[in-house]
Amino acid sequence: MSAKTFLVTGGAGFIGSAVVRHLISDTPHTVVNVDKLTYAGNLSSVTSVANAERYHFEQADICDAAAMAALFAKYQPDVVMHLAAESHVDRSINGPGEFIQTNIVGTYTLLEAARAYWSALAAEKKAAFRFHHISTDEVYGDLHGTDDLFTETTPYAPSSPYSASKAGSDHLVRAWLRTFGLPTVVTNCSNNYGPFHFPEKLIPLMILNALAGKALPVYGDGKQIRDWLFVEDHARALVCVATTGAIGETYNIGGHNEKQNIEVVHTLCALLEELAPTKPAGIKQYSDLITYVTDRPGHDVRYAIDASKIERELGWVPQETFETGLRKTVQWYLNNTAWWQAILDGSYQHVAR
Repeated sequence: MSAKTFLVTGGAGFIGSAVVRHLISDTPHTVVNVDKLTYAGNLSSVTSVANAERYHFEQADICDAAAMAALFAKYQPDVVMHLAAESHVDRSINGPGEFIQTNIVGTYTLLEAARAYWSALAAEKKAAFRFHHISTDEVYGDLHGTDDLFTETTPYAPSSPYSASKAGSDHLVRAWLRTFGLPTVVTNCSNNYGPFHFPEKLIPLMILNALAGKALPVYGDGKQIRDWLFVEDHARALVCVATTGAIGETYNIGGHNEKQNIEVVHTLCALLEELAPTKPAGIKQYSDLITYVTDRPGHDVRYAIDASKIERELGWVPQETFETGLRKTVQWYLNNTAWWQAILDGSYQHVAR
């Protein structure tokens, strides 16, 4: 494997940091981590590789065209992996403007910086360049048939401002290939979970609320179905696509783990009973904390990924089952109190919350 330079946007985020750690720990590649460090960006998620000679960090906003052009000129990347995005559905409902700005305008700005850089490359380097856009299965809307799966040709039908903004960015990436020839590839993934997951998301929220003796809020009847993908499996898949995927192709990445939300919460409670049996005062069992709350507006009922294309064409399969991955996740949160405590109290950003 020849060493390349990867420019990774959003590399201090949940999935991005897993990609950065994988690239530095398991490959010979150089990484330029570009992150604005919004509330969900946390450099402590890449502490384990931050001192590597092949690792570089640049704090910059993908909406800043001059900053992006300067980074391309400085580092001369071979591959762009674009993960920077606003990603929380609830936040998109309460404030959609930031999602439009980052996910659509930011992607456009990055595409234009990449196109200007790529257009001026020598022929060999130009032919080898890749722009890999990382997206979500939420662009497809929800599945109504119990046996249906999202494929790479499923029509887009986004339900939330978040998924609509990601759908828009997907379309931009494909248009820049068709119109300008920029060599792009797109991946759409199912729900990720694992270490370093920001506490607003379902699995870490339930773990940390349970440990604090707080309510475990479950939307509606809790029967919404998601396909769960361990983040380190996803990171391996993304690097596989970035290095061996075909230009213009889309690859769906899933974990083959369809679970109802309420099933996930009960499984977490059972794991915590085993791994953290000493509970907060007055709590007999963690599952007593489960509280049903009003469902989210436009809440999709079911997502499920058909990941057969990436397995068939690129040879990627997940290494973790949901059971092994969830156990690793719970144990990680129990072992890394300082990481999530700094997020809960705001000290990781040096501000009070």
